[in-house]
Amino acid sequence: MAAAPVVTVATDAELRVESAAVSVVSAADNEEYQAQLAAEAEAEAAEEAAEAAAEQAAAVDIPASAAGSAVVSVAMRYLGVPYVWGGNTPAGFDCSGFTSYVYAQVGIDLPRTSSEQRYAGTVVPWSEAQPGDMIWSPGHIAIYAGDGMQIEAPVPGKSVRYTSIWQSDPTFIRVG
Repeated sequence: MAAAPVVTVATDAELRVESAAVSVVSAADNEEYQAQLAAEAEAEAAEEAAEAAAEQAAAVDIPASAAGSAVVSVAMRYLGVPYVWGGNTPAGFDCSGFTSYVYAQVGIDLPRTSSEQRYAGTVVPWSEAQPGDMIWSPGHIAIYAGDGMQIEAPVPGKSVRYTSIWQSDPTFIRVG
């Protein structure tokens, strides 16, 4: 076996040790970190959904009768946002969460549920309904867009949409 060669070092030489930062994370901290990453991913997904909804809204022709309706303009921004039971933000809406959020954007506070929103304004006949009025039927609320159309957060598995009025005998409610 051969001996290793002798290494000599000058007496005035400096020794520098560089190291990368290393940290030890407990399981609890790791779960918190994973939760933070999940929350950030969810926020990014919500932002992407809002952008997609804005693009979709731009592609829909709003009836001429709805021109100038601030409520309809705001509501159209959220086309494509997913239905989320109990949802009341652009990350996801249920029907009454959608209407309460949209009306709040124009300075009108509504109660949270569709059954409470039913009594938040004045009932008007369909023949006098205007874009921006609400459309109520038992268990559901939407926004009238004019020309027999509505904007609604329909049911789980669907997204906020611009569609024909499908309710058989809806009640139109004017608020504000």
